[in-house]
Amino acid sequence: MGEFVRLEVEDSVGVIRLDRPPMNALSRQLVMELAEVATEAGSSDEVKAVVIWGGETIFAAGADIKEFTASDPAGIFHYGKYLQDTFSMLAQLPQVTIAAVNGYALGGGCELALTADFRFAAEDAQLGQPEILLGLIPGAGGTQRLPRLVGRSRAKELIFTGKPVKAEEALSIGLVDRVFPASDVFEKAMAAAARYAKGPLVALKTAKLAIDRGLETDIDSGLAIERGAFATLFATEDCRIGVESFFENGPGKAEFVGK
Repeated sequence: MGEFVRLEVEDSVGVIRLDRPPMNALSRQLVMELAEVATEAGSSDEVKAVVIWGGETIFAAGADIKEFTASDPAGIFHYGKYLQDTFSMLAQLPQVTIAAVNGYALGGGCELALTADFRFAAEDAQLGQPEILLGLIPGAGGTQRLPRLVGRSRAKELIFTGKPVKAEEALSIGLVDRVFPASDVFEKAMAAAARYAKGPLVALKTAKLAIDRGLETDIDSGLAIERGAFATLFATEDCRIGVESFFENGPGKAEFVGK
Protein backbone atom coordinates (compact mmCIF):
# COMPACT_ATOMS: atom_id res chain seq x y z
CA MET A 1 0.00 0.00 0.00
CA GLY A 2 1.39 3.38 -1.01
CA GLU A 3 1.66 6.50 1.07
CA PHE A 4 -0.74 8.55 -1.07
CA VAL A 5 -2.75 6.01 -3.10
CA ARG A 6 -4.29 2.75 -2.00
CA LEU A 7 -6.66 0.13 -3.36
CA GLU A 8 -9.52 -0.88 -1.08
CA VAL A 9 -11.89 -3.66 -2.13
CA GLU A 10 -15.48 -3.81 -0.92
CA ASP A 11 -18.09 -6.18 -2.38
CA SER A 12 -16.02 -6.71 -5.54
CA VAL A 13 -15.62 -2.95 -6.08
CA GLY A 14 -12.08 -1.65 -5.98
CA VAL A 15 -11.75 1.89 -4.65
CA ILE A 16 -8.66 3.71 -5.89
CA ARG A 17 -8.32 6.19 -3.05
CA LEU A 18 -6.16 9.32 -3.35
CA ASP A 19 -5.05 10.55 0.06
CA ARG A 20 -2.51 13.36 -0.04
CA PRO A 21 -3.92 16.21 2.07
CA PRO A 22 -4.81 18.93 1.74
CA MET A 23 -5.39 19.04 -2.05
CA ASN A 24 -4.41 15.61 -3.40
CA ALA A 25 -1.82 17.36 -5.56
CA LEU A 26 -0.46 14.93 -8.15
CA SER A 27 3.18 14.67 -7.15
CA ARG A 28 5.54 12.28 -8.93
CA GLN A 29 5.32 9.88 -6.02
CA LEU A 30 1.53 9.93 -6.12
CA VAL A 31 1.54 9.25 -9.87
CA MET A 32 3.97 6.36 -9.37
CA GLU A 33 1.69 4.88 -6.72
CA LEU A 34 -1.29 5.44 -9.01
CA ALA A 35 0.43 3.37 -11.70
CA GLU A 36 1.09 0.57 -9.20
CA VAL A 37 -2.51 0.56 -8.02
CA ALA A 38 -3.84 0.62 -11.59
CA THR A 39 -1.74 -2.45 -12.38
CA GLU A 40 -3.00 -4.17 -9.24
CA ALA A 41 -6.65 -3.39 -9.94
CA GLY A 42 -6.45 -4.34 -13.60
CA SER A 43 -4.98 -7.75 -12.87
CA SER A 44 -7.14 -8.63 -9.86
CA ASP A 45 -9.87 -11.24 -10.18
CA GLU A 46 -11.39 -9.83 -7.01
CA VAL A 47 -11.92 -6.33 -8.46
CA LYS A 48 -14.92 -6.37 -10.80
CA ALA A 49 -15.62 -2.62 -10.96
CA VAL A 50 -13.62 0.44 -9.92
CA VAL A 51 -14.36 3.76 -8.20
CA ILE A 52 -11.73 6.51 -8.20
CA TRP A 53 -12.15 8.82 -5.21
CA GLY A 54 -10.20 11.61 -3.59
CA GLY A 55 -12.19 11.80 -0.38
CA GLU A 56 -15.10 13.81 0.93
CA THR A 57 -13.70 17.30 0.34
CA ILE A 58 -11.58 17.21 -2.83
CA PHE A 59 -10.91 14.95 -5.79
CA ALA A 60 -7.55 16.35 -6.92
CA ALA A 61 -6.50 19.96 -7.47
CA GLY A 62 -3.89 19.28 -10.14
CA ALA A 63 -0.16 18.79 -10.37
CA ASP A 64 2.25 19.62 -7.58
CA ILE A 65 3.46 22.94 -9.03
CA LYS A 66 6.49 23.03 -6.72
CA GLU A 67 7.98 20.14 -8.69
CA PHE A 68 7.89 22.19 -11.89
CA THR A 69 10.59 24.57 -10.65
CA ALA A 70 13.27 21.88 -10.73
CA SER A 71 12.39 20.56 -14.19
CA ASP A 72 13.69 21.28 -17.68
CA PRO A 73 11.88 20.59 -20.99
CA ALA A 74 13.71 17.31 -21.58
CA GLY A 75 12.90 16.04 -18.11
CA ILE A 76 9.28 17.13 -18.39
CA PHE A 77 8.99 15.39 -21.77
CA HIS A 78 10.06 12.05 -20.31
CA TYR A 79 7.97 12.48 -17.17
CA GLY A 80 5.02 13.53 -19.34
CA LYS A 81 5.23 10.21 -21.16
CA TYR A 82 5.14 8.35 -17.84
CA LEU A 83 2.22 10.49 -16.66
CA GLN A 84 0.25 9.89 -19.84
CA ASP A 85 1.02 6.17 -19.74
CA THR A 86 -0.25 6.00 -16.15
CA PHE A 87 -3.49 7.75 -17.01
CA SER A 88 -3.89 5.53 -20.07
CA MET A 89 -3.54 2.50 -17.82
CA LEU A 90 -6.51 3.79 -15.84
CA ALA A 91 -8.50 4.57 -18.98
CA GLN A 92 -7.83 1.06 -20.27
CA LEU A 93 -8.77 -0.82 -17.12
CA PRO A 94 -10.99 -3.72 -18.20
CA GLN A 95 -13.51 -3.02 -15.45
CA VAL A 96 -16.21 -0.36 -15.54
CA THR A 97 -14.78 2.71 -13.77
CA ILE A 98 -16.51 5.63 -12.06
CA ALA A 99 -14.82 8.80 -10.82
CA ALA A 100 -16.55 10.09 -7.67
CA VAL A 101 -15.77 13.82 -7.69
CA ASN A 102 -16.08 15.84 -4.52
CA GLY A 103 -14.79 19.41 -4.47
CA TYR A 104 -12.20 20.37 -7.06
CA ALA A 105 -11.06 18.29 -10.02
CA LEU A 106 -8.67 20.69 -11.72
CA GLY A 107 -5.78 20.26 -14.12
CA GLY A 108 -4.39 16.77 -13.64
CA GLY A 109 -7.32 16.07 -11.33
CA CYS A 110 -9.77 16.74 -14.14
CA GLU A 111 -7.63 14.64 -16.47
CA LEU A 112 -7.72 11.83 -13.92
CA ALA A 113 -11.52 12.01 -13.83
CA LEU A 114 -11.55 11.89 -17.63
CA THR A 115 -9.95 8.45 -17.57
CA ALA A 116 -13.08 6.96 -16.00
CA ASP A 117 -16.04 5.59 -17.92
CA PHE A 118 -18.39 7.76 -15.85
CA ARG A 119 -18.09 10.80 -13.61
CA PHE A 120 -20.41 11.31 -10.62
CA ALA A 121 -20.03 14.82 -9.19
CA ALA A 122 -21.06 16.62 -6.03
CA GLU A 123 -23.36 19.60 -6.37
CA ASP A 124 -20.52 21.86 -5.24
CA ALA A 125 -17.85 20.24 -7.43
CA GLN A 126 -15.81 22.23 -9.92
CA LEU A 127 -13.92 20.78 -12.87
CA GLY A 128 -11.53 22.46 -15.27
CA GLN A 129 -8.18 22.71 -17.02
CA PRO A 130 -6.48 25.87 -15.67
CA GLU A 131 -3.01 25.12 -17.09
CA ILE A 132 -3.25 28.02 -19.54
CA LEU A 133 -3.11 30.40 -16.56
CA LEU A 134 0.45 29.15 -15.97
CA GLY A 135 1.37 29.53 -19.62
CA LEU A 136 0.98 25.79 -20.12
CA ILE A 137 -1.47 23.29 -21.59
CA PRO A 138 -2.89 20.08 -20.16
CA GLY A 139 -0.27 17.34 -20.29
CA ALA A 140 -1.99 14.22 -18.95
CA GLY A 141 -4.51 13.70 -21.73
CA GLY A 142 -6.72 16.77 -21.39
CA THR A 143 -6.25 18.04 -24.93
CA GLN A 144 -7.26 14.61 -26.24
CA ARG A 145 -9.85 13.12 -23.88
CA LEU A 146 -11.74 16.34 -23.15
CA PRO A 147 -12.70 17.14 -26.79
CA ARG A 148 -13.69 13.52 -27.34
CA LEU A 149 -16.06 13.88 -24.42
CA VAL A 150 -17.53 17.39 -24.72
CA GLY A 151 -16.73 18.31 -28.32
CA ARG A 152 -13.98 20.34 -29.93
CA SER A 153 -15.29 23.88 -29.38
CA ARG A 154 -16.34 23.37 -25.78
CA ALA A 155 -13.01 21.74 -24.95
CA LYS A 156 -11.13 24.61 -26.56
CA GLU A 157 -13.12 27.10 -24.50
CA LEU A 158 -12.35 25.27 -21.27
CA ILE A 159 -8.67 24.90 -22.11
CA PHE A 160 -8.13 28.35 -23.66
CA THR A 161 -9.77 30.22 -20.77
CA GLY A 162 -8.73 27.95 -17.90
CA LYS A 163 -12.09 28.68 -16.31
CA PRO A 164 -13.56 25.86 -14.18
CA VAL A 165 -17.19 24.84 -14.54
CA LYS A 166 -19.55 23.99 -11.72
CA ALA A 167 -21.31 20.65 -11.51
CA GLU A 168 -24.58 21.60 -13.17
CA GLU A 169 -22.83 23.17 -16.15
CA ALA A 170 -20.49 20.20 -16.32
CA LEU A 171 -23.57 17.99 -16.46
CA SER A 172 -25.15 20.05 -19.23
CA ILE A 173 -22.07 19.78 -21.47
CA GLY A 174 -21.47 16.10 -20.79
CA LEU A 175 -18.36 16.51 -18.68
CA VAL A 176 -20.03 14.67 -15.79
CA ASP A 177 -22.81 12.10 -15.96
CA ARG A 178 -24.63 12.48 -12.64
CA VAL A 179 -24.80 15.15 -9.92
CA PHE A 180 -25.63 14.39 -6.28
CA PRO A 181 -25.45 16.11 -2.89
CA ALA A 182 -21.84 16.06 -1.73
CA SER A 183 -22.54 13.57 1.04
CA ASP A 184 -24.05 11.08 -1.42
CA VAL A 185 -21.50 11.05 -4.25
CA PHE A 186 -19.29 8.22 -3.04
CA GLU A 187 -22.24 6.09 -1.94
CA LYS A 188 -23.96 6.53 -5.31
CA ALA A 189 -20.77 5.69 -7.18
CA MET A 190 -20.26 2.57 -5.09
CA ALA A 191 -23.84 1.44 -5.63
CA ALA A 192 -23.57 1.89 -9.39
CA ALA A 193 -20.21 0.10 -9.47
CA ALA A 194 -21.64 -2.78 -7.43
CA ARG A 195 -24.38 -3.26 -10.03
CA TYR A 196 -21.79 -3.47 -12.80
CA ALA A 197 -19.72 -5.87 -10.68
CA LYS A 198 -22.66 -8.30 -10.71
CA GLY A 199 -23.13 -8.02 -14.46
CA PRO A 200 -21.79 -10.06 -17.39
CA LEU A 201 -18.16 -9.02 -16.88
CA VAL A 202 -16.80 -10.40 -20.14
CA ALA A 203 -19.50 -8.62 -22.15
CA LEU A 204 -18.95 -5.37 -20.23
CA LYS A 205 -15.19 -5.56 -20.83
CA THR A 206 -15.77 -6.33 -24.50
CA ALA A 207 -18.27 -3.50 -24.94
CA LYS A 208 -15.87 -1.03 -23.32
CA LEU A 209 -13.03 -2.15 -25.58
CA ALA A 210 -15.18 -2.01 -28.72
CA ILE A 211 -16.43 1.50 -27.94
CA ASP A 212 -13.03 2.91 -27.03
CA ARG A 213 -11.17 1.25 -29.90
CA GLY A 214 -13.92 2.09 -32.36
CA LEU A 215 -13.85 5.80 -31.52
CA GLU A 216 -10.16 5.85 -32.42
CA THR A 217 -10.78 4.77 -36.00
CA ASP A 218 -13.23 5.13 -38.92
CA ILE A 219 -16.77 3.74 -38.83
CA ASP A 220 -16.08 0.73 -41.05
CA SER A 221 -13.09 -0.32 -38.95
CA GLY A 222 -15.15 0.24 -35.82
CA LEU A 223 -17.91 -1.99 -37.16
CA ALA A 224 -15.34 -4.70 -37.86
CA ILE A 225 -14.14 -4.45 -34.25
CA GLU A 226 -17.72 -4.73 -33.05
CA ARG A 227 -18.47 -7.70 -35.31
CA GLY A 228 -15.51 -9.70 -34.05
CA ALA A 229 -16.20 -8.82 -30.42
CA PHE A 230 -19.89 -9.70 -30.75
CA ALA A 231 -19.09 -13.12 -32.15
CA THR A 232 -16.61 -14.03 -29.41
CA LEU A 233 -19.19 -13.52 -26.69
CA PHE A 234 -21.24 -16.46 -27.94
CA ALA A 235 -18.54 -18.71 -26.47
CA THR A 236 -18.98 -17.35 -22.94
CA GLU A 237 -20.85 -18.95 -20.08
CA ASP A 238 -22.59 -15.64 -19.34
CA CYS A 239 -24.10 -15.63 -22.83
CA ARG A 240 -25.50 -19.13 -22.27
CA ILE A 241 -26.85 -18.07 -18.87
CA GLY A 242 -28.36 -14.88 -20.28
CA VAL A 243 -30.12 -16.62 -23.18
CA GLU A 244 -31.48 -19.43 -21.01
CA SER A 245 -32.68 -16.97 -18.38
CA PHE A 246 -34.42 -14.90 -21.02
CA PHE A 247 -36.51 -17.85 -22.16
CA GLU A 248 -37.16 -19.17 -18.66
CA ASN A 249 -37.68 -15.96 -16.66
CA GLY A 250 -37.85 -13.06 -19.08
CA PRO A 251 -35.31 -10.27 -19.65
CA GLY A 252 -33.13 -8.73 -16.97
CA LYS A 253 -33.20 -11.59 -14.45
CA ALA A 254 -30.04 -13.51 -15.31
CA GLU A 255 -27.45 -14.10 -12.59
CA PHE A 256 -24.11 -13.96 -14.35
CA VAL A 257 -20.88 -15.62 -13.26
CA GLY A 258 -18.43 -13.36 -15.10
CA LYS A 259 -17.08 -16.05 -17.47
